Amino acid sequence: MTDFSATSRTTAGRLPLRGAPAGGSGPVSRLLSIRRLTGPVARESLAIWVAIAAGMAGAAVGILVFVGRRAPLSGDFSVGTAAGILTAVAAGLACLAGLARSTRTTHQWMIQRHWGWLVADAVGLVVVHASIAVMACLALFRLFQESFTGLTVDGIASTVMLTITGSVAGYLGFNSSARISTRSLSTLLALFMASGMIVSMLLAENPFWWHAFFSELGTGQAGILSFWTFNTTLTVSGLVLTTLSSFITQDLFTWARDRARRGVRKARIGVLRWALFIIGLCMMGAGVVPINFSDPVHSTFIRVLGVVFIVLLASVQLWLPGFPAAVYVGTYLMLGLGILATLLWFPLRYYNLTGFELAMGGVIYAWLVVFIRNLDAVLTEAGLGDRAREDALAEAAEVAEAAESGETAGVGGAQGTGGSGAAARSPALASGSVTRTTPAVQPDGEPAYRGWRVGPGGYTSWP
Repeated sequence: MTDFSATSRTTAGRLPLRGAPAGGSGPVSRLLSIRRLTGPVARESLAIWVAIAAGMAGAAVGILVFVGRRAPLSGDFSVGTAAGILTAVAAGLACLAGLARSTRTTHQWMIQRHWGWLVADAVGLVVVHASIAVMACLALFRLFQESFTGLTVDGIASTVMLTITGSVAGYLGFNSSARISTRSLSTLLALFMASGMIVSMLLAENPFWWHAFFSELGTGQAGILSFWTFNTTLTVSGLVLTTLSSFITQDLFTWARDRARRGVRKARIGVLRWALFIIGLCMMGAGVVPINFSDPVHSTFIRVLGVVFIVLLASVQLWLPGFPAAVYVGTYLMLGLGILATLLWFPLRYYNLTGFELAMGGVIYAWLVVFIRNLDAVLTEAGLGDRAREDALAEAAEVAEAAESGETAGVGGAQGTGGSGAAARSPALASGSVTRTTPAVQPDGEPAYRGWRVGPGGYTSWP
């Protein structure tokens, strides 16, 4: 695995870059190849190719299905139905393509684990992207059908619509997974969870389902479509939450190691990781085992989820020292809101169980959003965020490109004259040196980080 962690913010702990392989050697070629894959131009170009392929598939579907007949925009055997299926497939396959690109570049840690974890992550991400695409597509076509009452379109118009929707789904699906991060994944999870719950409520055949409890949507009493939508949303959301816990852990690992190396209070990232992992498993369990199948099992999953979340919030200062005080105050306020929501349900009986479940769901996701945004801010300020990683990769690529073209001193000690631009941005390049270390280590001899992360020492390694 190739790791890059040189940044312009860290100079005191920078190790000299010596022994750069010259003349198109394997590590240099891999570095330049990865840089080409991670560049914005390359990413957008690949997204356009994926969009073209998805658009061609949509055109083929339109020609095969709708040529020679007229169809409504929404409803049974409509353009909207075909577009919904098409966008789900296009977004799912595009997501896989983007994820494959991410695991080769910025998220190599995902393929270093057991293959089962990667499969679980891929399934969750594909289902989330496909579900969001199909729900957005069906809602859009339904909106236009309501706006143009009685409108039907011929084969040419149907084909054009399918081509456009397929292209958009492929483009957005690829870009989303190719640029996946903790922040974007949390946004996807919140959007998927909210959309799935709203759709399951709209599909409920029993308009008085809320008189019982929120899980009534998953019992089948509110309708078969509501049953499948609710339980699938809950299960997949739990699966994606376990993936999100891994992303958060990767983001916090270097920050926590830097604190430990400086002798300040140690951050216990494992507490957050396992807490979110358990919460995700409980959500999956509650979705797989609806309350009408087994009330004790379903209720146990919900109770464990609540207890773990409360303990996590109550102990935030113990397992995550060093964060802004506002994060702790906000966490305790949300914990207080959770307790208040519980008291309003029992013993005060202000609202029923449905209201309590909605309130607790809002508290949980509000805390996740606030925490992840602050996590991103803390890492960015420390020079460990996504932008710093991209800058580190660009600097390392400049070193490699200059070494490969003979513009800087290589293994043979030749000194070039055309690398002044890269040298000006890289003190290590100006010194004409590259360090080769396998595996990458910090100055204290410990492993630098898991996966592709910017290390607090500021160095580049060539495996």
